[in-house]
Amino acid sequence: MTNKEAIDSAAVRLNLNNIENSLYDSKQMFMEASGMSTTDYLMHMTDDISNEVHEKFENMVQRRCSHEPLQHILGKAYFYGHEFIVNKNVLVPRPDTEILVEESLKRLKGVNNAHVLDMCTGSGCIIISIFLSCMADRAVAVDYSEKALSVAKQNASLNNADIEFIYSDLFENVSDDEIFDMIVSNPPYIETDEIETLSDEVRLFDPMMALDGDKDGLKFYRNITEQAAGYLKRGGWLMYEIGCSQAVAVSEIMHKNGFAEVTVIKDLSGLDRVVCGKLM
Repeated sequence: MTNKEAIDSAAVRLNLNNIENSLYDSKQMFMEASGMSTTDYLMHMTDDISNEVHEKFENMVQRRCSHEPLQHILGKAYFYGHEFIVNKNVLVPRPDTEILVEESLKRLKGVNNAHVLDMCTGSGCIIISIFLSCMADRAVAVDYSEKALSVAKQNASLNNADIEFIYSDLFENVSDDEIFDMIVSNPPYIETDEIETLSDEVRLFDPMMALDGDKDGLKFYRNITEQAAGYLKRGGWLMYEIGCSQAVAVSEIMHKNGFAEVTVIKDLSGLDRVVCGKLM
């Protein structure tokens, strides 16, 4: 079997298991298993696949057929132009979350010596991307999962980002002495009863504590917003990623807790994706 035949055969199997973009996924797993670049592959596509590569590739294909996310299998994902380590302990960074980073950076322009806190940091992709954009002189990331924090620390090291990581149940272990210019968060926001309706890639492989936003999906928005005023400067921003049906509810929570200029921003698909407000 040639390298190309192995890729094509795997793509057929993936498609039969209802994997979208099956040919793309097959090629990506082959490249990882073989260590080839695209140029290498084009030069050797008609070569016979080696036993070693075939064994590695087959293992990856079987995992993908079970709907394990491609990024978990590859051990990496790309977000805002940077590479991040991902595994079963963190959510895979999503392109829609880049909207949250973009909107945060817009509001940090002109802020001198900005201090930014990322609540529920997960892989660390949001705060690391903000730091690498040179918009935060001090960056702090919080999570209640020690396993997620371990991944986030690896990602900070991988990207040469100077981030302070804090293990904490929301603000519990965050110092009362420090006030931030911005708090950014992509918290768990799926309604508990809806989790079983999610795709296998999410339902079976993403960490449950990163998904479950309680009965109405709003638990963390309420808790973070109620406490945020004690950690934000006047005029500081609270920035949230939201589920596409949560804009009105999250906006109301922010208004009730002293935030003004509350704004909803849509993603590239035209769905509500970010809600932000300024502490008055």
